[in-house]
Amino acid sequence: MAQQKASTIVFNSKDQVAPLGIIATDGAKDLGNKINDYLVQWSQDTQYAQDSYLVDTECPRFSSGDGKGLIKTSIRGDDIFIIVDVGNYSCTYKMFGRENFMSPDDHFQDLKRIIQAMGGKAHRISVVMPILYGGRQHRRNYRESLDCAVMLQELQAMGVSNIITFDAHDARVCNAVPLMGFDNVMPSYQVLKAMFHEVSDFDVSKEKFMVVSPDEGALNRNMYYASVLGVEMGMFYKRRDYSRIVNGRNPIVAHEYLGNSVEGKDVFISDDIISSGDSMLDIAYELKKRKARRIIAYATYPIFTNGLAKFDQAYSEGMIDYVFGTNLTYRTPELLSREWFKEVDVSKYIAYLILAINHDISTSKVIDPHQKIRSLLDKYNIKGAENL
Repeated sequence: MAQQKASTIVFNSKDQVAPLGIIATDGAKDLGNKINDYLVQWSQDTQYAQDSYLVDTECPRFSSGDGKGLIKTSIRGDDIFIIVDVGNYSCTYKMFGRENFMSPDDHFQDLKRIIQAMGGKAHRISVVMPILYGGRQHRRNYRESLDCAVMLQELQAMGVSNIITFDAHDARVCNAVPLMGFDNVMPSYQVLKAMFHEVSDFDVSKEKFMVVSPDEGALNRNMYYASVLGVEMGMFYKRRDYSRIVNGRNPIVAHEYLGNSVEGKDVFISDDIISSGDSMLDIAYELKKRKARRIIAYATYPIFTNGLAKFDQAYSEGMIDYVFGTNLTYRTPELLSREWFKEVDVSKYIAYLILAINHDISTSKVIDPHQKIRSLLDKYNIKGAENL
């Protein structure tokens, strides 16, 4: 049986659903390699040691832009996990002699090509899609498409059994496929561990630390952090101008704060995505006006669609101190070089999930980080652990 221990998992082929295979699509090679390294490392102490679990695949393009999926080794009877990053815009292909950058649509098409290439030979197919394709278009207003819901239904029709995603923009999209496995995972423990490691003189006592939600949509994730740490929480709500539409949305007029004083405290702000980053910076400026000490921001997906200049300026002015983000989607070399950016590695967490699913054992202990957070807080002698 695969048993979860403090630092390892024990492989046992008798309890595997089927032999394990990992497919990392073009946009997720780095993440796939890290996950594979953990799986290989854990298997070395057993009689089931393996050099690699990666399956060699390719999605070449014709000069006209048409593509196809190729699987270069046998996957018959294997338990396949396909890792795809639909947000990786650094991947390119040539069409009519011109270099084109891959969009989320292109990544999703390549995912379907790989599934098609299996020809029904795999024992089971699971898709690890950290940032959901079309996930920000999660509900319908007027005559609009529902891209994410249709994507899930399409994968289910193609034979996919499980979807593993992280911090979905709206996890209720799983209602589109009620009979398919759908795990929405929150890397809360990994975030807290990174903060304890990276932030100097980090003190999460109630007197010196506070959690603030950037808007009503992020309340649940911020309530969780406030609860496990035993600190107070405030929130902002976005006051919008509903008489106008700019870039497809009603523009934000102001961020209004609700909550206790943040004066002299380090403030932690958690959200799922930093896109343009304007909302996060507006909130940071508002908190600084209220005499907050340090601003620590976190986003599961730090995509920074408008570049880094505004955050560089905010950091130089002392308006924001740290921005944490995971390695679940593409980060530019420029972002990784910034002093204010700190990466949260989630590859080991995904490896645990894959191994648990491959052995058909409960993932609840892997997904639920309570015990790990308790141990982390105990290590730093934080009273918040008593509230878990």
